[in-house]
Amino acid sequence: MKRAYRLRTPEQYQRVRRDGRTWDAGMLMLNAAPNRRHLSRCGFVTPKRLGGAVTRNRIRRRVREAVRLLYPQIAPGWDVVFIARSPALAEIAFPQLQALVQQALQRAGVLQASDGSQSDRG
Repeated sequence: MKRAYRLRTPEQYQRVRRDGRTWDAGMLMLNAAPNRRHLSRCGFVTPKRLGGAVTRNRIRRRVREAVRLLYPQIAPGWDVVFIARSPALAEIAFPQLQALVQQALQRAGVLQASDGSQSDRG
């Protein structure tokens, strides 16, 4: 993901946690808060209880890629934080992970209605 599309400072993550709402999607949790920008930004959290650094980095890379593919469908003006809750995220099939991410975004009401004319690659 491009740098402009990511949350980078602890203060940004804390603001989303403090001012936003939380949705549970099983192996993944989503915090979302509106921002005053013309684009949406995403952050990714993988707690140490999920395993060693290799496992956590693999989970983060996979979730980030699933979000990157869906990013064009995310409505502008949101800060979104994905929190991994299961080490199984490192091993599940990627289409299943994409469906999990899409489900979380839909429940949060952050996805735009897609008209089918836009590519999902970004």
